[in-house]
Amino acid sequence: MEKKPVSIKSIDFATHDVLRIVTGKPDGVDFVPGQATEIFIDKSGWENEGKPFTFTCLPNMDYLEFMIKTYPSHNGVTKELLKLQAGDKLIINDIFGAINYKGEGTFIAGGAGITPFVAILRNLKAHGKIGNNKLLFANKTSSDIILEEEFNKMLGKNFMNILSEEESDKYAHGYITANFIKENTDLKGYFYVCGPPKMMEAVEKELRDLQVHESYIVTEKF
Repeated sequence: MEKKPVSIKSIDFATHDVLRIVTGKPDGVDFVPGQATEIFIDKSGWENEGKPFTFTCLPNMDYLEFMIKTYPSHNGVTKELLKLQAGDKLIINDIFGAINYKGEGTFIAGGAGITPFVAILRNLKAHGKIGNNKLLFANKTSSDIILEEEFNKMLGKNFMNILSEEESDKYAHGYITANFIKENTDLKGYFYVCGPPKMMEAVEKELRDLQVHESYIVTEKF
């Protein structure tokens, strides 16, 4: 796909450090829930600084939505995004991504690694096919949980959070270990994994140790 300019319709915070950006949708933009695109800021000095971000909207919507974790201490694209407002322009490029829904199972996400699963789960919900899918979501603190209310409504008891840097009666504490996976799933179906590289490596190892066959582990690697 050739590069296409899009105008920002709204930009606000989904959490304290995650931006929710809604843009127009050019003709010819089509994607499968879970896929991403390369985004450039249409601003002098930034036109060639493309970064991959996942679509969090559904393909049939007349707008595009992205939820992007920002890093104000880094002089990069996400810091520059914090300076933008409605009416500013972005440029989207090719669409890509390895994660797509293959069947019922467990989604395991770390932080902003939740983004491919947002569109997948929203799409299943829209088609009445949420079934017994589960979501295990790892974050540092409760303030980092993206779309907590929406996932609670969507998944109910099948939405489990675990926090590494905050202890609370409301959430599990620690990391996604083999025990945590075993306690919260029946080890059946697919396991969809997305998050920071080290977290993904650890979770994939835990799944293999739990005898989950490689063909049932679906991961995203940009």
